[in-house]
Amino acid sequence: MKTIDQLKNLRLMALLFAAIAIVGCSDDDDAAPEEEEEVEVITNVSLVFTNTTDPTDVVTASAVDPDGEGVQDLVVDPAGITLSVNTTYALTFVIQNALDPNDVEDIGEEIEDEDDEHQIFFGFTDGAFADPTGDGNIDMASNPINYEDEDSDNQDGSGNPVGLETTWTTGAAPLAGGNFTARLQHQPDIKTATTGATDGDTDFNLSFVLNIQ
Repeated sequence: MKTIDQLKNLRLMALLFAAIAIVGCSDDDDAAPEEEEEVEVITNVSLVFTNTTDPTDVVTASAVDPDGEGVQDLVVDPAGITLSVNTTYALTFVIQNALDPNDVEDIGEEIEDEDDEHQIFFGFTDGAFADPTGDGNIDMASNPINYEDEDSDNQDGSGNPVGLETTWTTGAAPLAGGNFTARLQHQPDIKTATTGATDGDTDFNLSFVLNIQ
Protein backbone atom coordinates (compact mmCIF):
# COMPACT_ATOMS: atom_id res chain seq x y z
CA MET A 1 0.00 0.00 0.00
CA LYS A 2 2.85 2.34 0.86
CA THR A 3 4.30 1.91 -2.68
CA ILE A 4 0.94 2.75 -4.27
CA ASP A 5 0.58 5.82 -2.08
CA GLN A 6 4.10 6.92 -3.02
CA LEU A 7 3.29 6.56 -6.73
CA LYS A 8 0.13 8.61 -6.26
CA ASN A 9 2.12 11.30 -4.49
CA LEU A 10 4.71 11.37 -7.27
CA ARG A 11 1.98 11.73 -9.91
CA LEU A 12 0.38 14.59 -7.96
CA MET A 13 3.72 16.35 -7.62
CA ALA A 14 4.38 15.95 -11.37
CA LEU A 15 0.99 17.46 -12.18
CA LEU A 16 1.64 20.33 -9.75
CA PHE A 17 5.02 21.14 -11.35
CA ALA A 18 3.46 21.01 -14.83
CA ALA A 19 0.74 23.46 -13.76
CA ILE A 20 3.34 25.84 -12.29
CA ALA A 21 5.37 25.70 -15.51
CA ILE A 22 2.31 26.53 -17.63
CA VAL A 23 1.38 29.50 -15.42
CA GLY A 24 4.99 30.71 -15.52
CA CYS A 25 5.06 30.63 -19.32
CA SER A 26 1.74 32.48 -19.46
CA ASP A 27 3.09 35.19 -17.14
CA ASP A 28 6.20 35.54 -19.30
CA ASP A 29 4.04 36.02 -22.39
CA ASP A 30 1.93 38.63 -20.61
CA ALA A 31 5.04 40.46 -19.47
CA ALA A 32 6.60 40.53 -22.95
CA PRO A 33 7.01 44.16 -24.06
CA GLU A 34 4.96 45.45 -26.95
CA GLU A 35 6.82 45.84 -30.19
CA GLU A 36 8.06 49.41 -30.45
CA GLU A 37 7.39 51.50 -33.53
CA GLU A 38 10.41 51.60 -35.80
CA VAL A 39 12.29 54.90 -35.64
CA GLU A 40 13.15 56.39 -39.01
CA VAL A 41 16.80 57.12 -39.76
CA ILE A 42 17.26 60.58 -41.32
CA THR A 43 20.70 61.40 -42.75
CA ASN A 44 19.92 64.21 -45.21
CA VAL A 45 17.51 67.13 -45.03
CA SER A 46 17.26 69.91 -47.60
CA LEU A 47 15.07 73.01 -47.37
CA VAL A 48 14.26 74.19 -50.88
CA PHE A 49 13.02 77.79 -51.30
CA THR A 50 11.64 78.42 -54.81
CA ASN A 51 10.77 81.94 -55.96
CA THR A 52 7.07 81.77 -56.89
CA THR A 53 7.50 84.28 -59.74
CA ASP A 54 10.81 82.91 -61.02
CA PRO A 55 11.14 79.10 -60.71
CA THR A 56 14.82 79.31 -61.73
CA ASP A 57 15.55 81.22 -58.52
CA VAL A 58 16.06 78.41 -56.00
CA VAL A 59 17.77 78.63 -52.61
CA THR A 60 18.71 75.36 -50.88
CA ALA A 61 19.88 74.87 -47.31
CA SER A 62 20.97 71.44 -46.15
CA ALA A 63 21.85 69.34 -43.11
CA VAL A 64 23.69 66.01 -43.13
CA ASP A 65 24.19 63.22 -40.58
CA PRO A 66 26.73 60.80 -42.07
CA ASP A 67 26.52 58.16 -39.33
CA GLY A 68 22.71 57.77 -39.15
CA GLU A 69 21.86 56.35 -35.74
CA GLY A 70 25.41 56.95 -34.52
CA VAL A 71 26.68 59.60 -32.13
CA GLN A 72 26.51 62.50 -34.58
CA ASP A 73 23.41 64.64 -35.09
CA LEU A 74 22.35 66.36 -38.28
CA VAL A 75 24.84 69.14 -38.98
CA VAL A 76 23.51 72.21 -40.81
CA ASP A 77 25.40 73.92 -43.62
CA PRO A 78 27.02 77.02 -42.05
CA ALA A 79 26.31 78.97 -45.25
CA GLY A 80 22.72 79.15 -44.06
CA ILE A 81 19.83 80.62 -46.04
CA THR A 82 20.04 83.80 -48.13
CA LEU A 83 16.79 85.16 -49.56
CA SER A 84 15.88 88.33 -51.47
CA VAL A 85 13.82 91.14 -49.99
CA ASN A 86 10.15 91.55 -51.01
CA THR A 87 10.00 88.06 -52.52
CA THR A 88 7.60 85.15 -52.05
CA TYR A 89 9.04 81.66 -51.81
CA ALA A 90 7.50 78.18 -51.75
CA LEU A 91 9.36 76.05 -49.23
CA THR A 92 9.52 72.27 -49.73
CA PHE A 93 11.66 69.55 -48.13
CA VAL A 94 13.84 66.68 -49.31
CA ILE A 95 14.21 64.22 -46.41
CA GLN A 96 16.23 61.04 -46.94
CA ASN A 97 18.01 58.09 -45.38
CA ALA A 98 21.13 57.87 -47.56
CA LEU A 99 23.28 55.55 -45.44
CA ASP A 100 23.23 53.11 -48.37
CA PRO A 101 23.94 55.21 -51.48
CA ASN A 102 22.62 52.36 -53.61
CA ASP A 103 19.29 52.32 -51.78
CA VAL A 104 18.35 55.87 -50.72
CA GLU A 105 15.06 55.97 -48.82
CA ASP A 106 12.65 58.87 -49.36
CA ILE A 107 11.61 59.62 -45.78
CA GLY A 108 9.56 62.58 -47.01
CA GLU A 109 7.31 60.13 -48.82
CA GLU A 110 6.87 58.15 -45.62
CA ILE A 111 5.97 61.34 -43.75
CA GLU A 112 3.32 62.04 -46.39
CA ASP A 113 1.94 58.54 -45.87
CA GLU A 114 1.89 59.16 -42.10
CA ASP A 115 0.87 62.81 -42.31
CA ASP A 116 -1.63 62.43 -39.47
CA GLU A 117 1.35 61.67 -37.18
CA HIS A 118 3.75 64.46 -38.25
CA GLN A 119 3.99 68.24 -38.28
CA ILE A 120 6.83 70.65 -39.03
CA PHE A 121 6.98 73.70 -36.79
CA PHE A 122 8.93 76.85 -37.64
CA GLY A 123 10.75 79.57 -35.76
CA PHE A 124 12.48 82.65 -37.19
CA THR A 125 13.79 86.09 -36.34
CA ASP A 126 10.88 88.37 -35.48
CA GLY A 127 10.04 90.62 -38.44
CA ALA A 128 12.11 88.68 -41.00
CA PHE A 129 8.99 87.96 -43.04
CA ALA A 130 6.08 90.16 -44.05
CA ASP A 131 3.96 87.01 -44.32
CA PRO A 132 3.79 85.15 -42.00
CA THR A 133 4.37 87.82 -39.39
CA GLY A 134 5.80 87.26 -35.93
CA ASP A 135 8.49 84.75 -35.00
CA GLY A 136 6.94 81.37 -35.85
CA ASN A 137 4.93 78.68 -34.08
CA ILE A 138 7.62 76.74 -32.22
CA ASP A 139 7.03 78.80 -29.09
CA MET A 140 3.25 79.03 -29.59
CA ALA A 141 1.39 76.63 -31.89
CA SER A 142 -1.36 79.15 -32.70
CA ASN A 143 1.05 81.68 -34.24
CA PRO A 144 0.63 82.11 -38.02
CA ILE A 145 2.42 79.88 -40.55
CA ASN A 146 1.34 79.60 -44.19
CA TYR A 147 0.86 75.82 -44.37
CA GLU A 148 -0.10 74.68 -47.86
CA ASP A 149 -0.71 71.00 -47.00
CA GLU A 150 -3.04 69.18 -44.62
CA ASP A 151 -3.06 65.66 -43.25
CA SER A 152 -5.45 63.07 -44.64
CA ASP A 153 -7.16 62.16 -41.36
CA ASN A 154 -9.82 64.60 -40.19
CA GLN A 155 -9.31 64.19 -36.46
CA ASP A 156 -10.96 67.50 -35.65
CA GLY A 157 -13.46 67.72 -38.49
CA SER A 158 -10.84 69.29 -40.78
CA GLY A 159 -7.34 68.41 -41.85
CA ASN A 160 -4.46 69.55 -39.66
CA PRO A 161 -1.25 71.09 -41.09
CA VAL A 162 1.82 69.04 -42.00
CA GLY A 163 4.45 71.52 -43.19
CA LEU A 164 6.11 69.79 -46.13
CA GLU A 165 4.78 72.71 -48.20
CA THR A 166 4.66 76.31 -46.95
CA THR A 167 4.94 79.83 -48.41
CA TRP A 168 7.05 82.75 -47.17
CA THR A 169 7.18 86.41 -48.19
CA THR A 170 10.26 88.32 -47.08
CA GLY A 171 10.06 91.86 -45.73
CA ALA A 172 11.44 95.02 -47.28
CA ALA A 173 14.24 95.43 -44.74
CA PRO A 174 17.51 93.50 -45.12
CA LEU A 175 18.48 91.08 -42.37
CA ALA A 176 21.94 89.79 -41.48
CA GLY A 177 22.66 86.92 -39.11
CA GLY A 178 19.06 86.05 -38.37
CA ASN A 179 17.66 82.60 -37.61
CA PHE A 180 15.36 80.12 -39.35
CA THR A 181 14.43 76.88 -37.58
CA ALA A 182 12.47 73.88 -38.86
CA ARG A 183 11.41 71.26 -36.30
CA LEU A 184 9.73 67.99 -37.30
CA GLN A 185 7.61 66.39 -34.57
CA HIS A 186 6.37 62.80 -34.63
CA GLN A 187 2.96 62.76 -32.91
CA PRO A 188 1.27 59.35 -33.33
CA ASP A 189 -2.21 59.19 -31.77
CA ILE A 190 -1.89 62.68 -30.25
CA LYS A 191 -1.79 65.12 -33.19
CA THR A 192 -4.62 67.67 -33.14
CA ALA A 193 -5.20 71.25 -34.23
CA THR A 194 -3.60 72.44 -30.98
CA THR A 195 -0.63 70.12 -30.44
CA GLY A 196 2.64 71.99 -30.41
CA ALA A 197 6.37 71.68 -30.98
CA THR A 198 6.99 69.99 -27.62
CA ASP A 199 4.33 67.30 -28.10
CA GLY A 200 5.53 63.90 -29.31
CA ASP A 201 9.09 63.08 -30.35
CA THR A 202 11.46 65.30 -32.31
CA ASP A 203 12.67 63.76 -35.59
CA PHE A 204 14.86 66.77 -36.39
CA ASN A 205 15.38 70.31 -35.12
CA LEU A 206 17.44 72.37 -37.56
CA SER A 207 18.48 76.00 -37.07
CA PHE A 208 20.04 77.91 -39.98
CA VAL A 209 21.55 81.36 -40.23
CA LEU A 210 19.06 83.54 -42.17
CA ASN A 211 20.12 86.47 -44.34
CA ILE A 212 17.75 88.63 -46.38
CA GLN A 213 19.26 91.11 -48.83
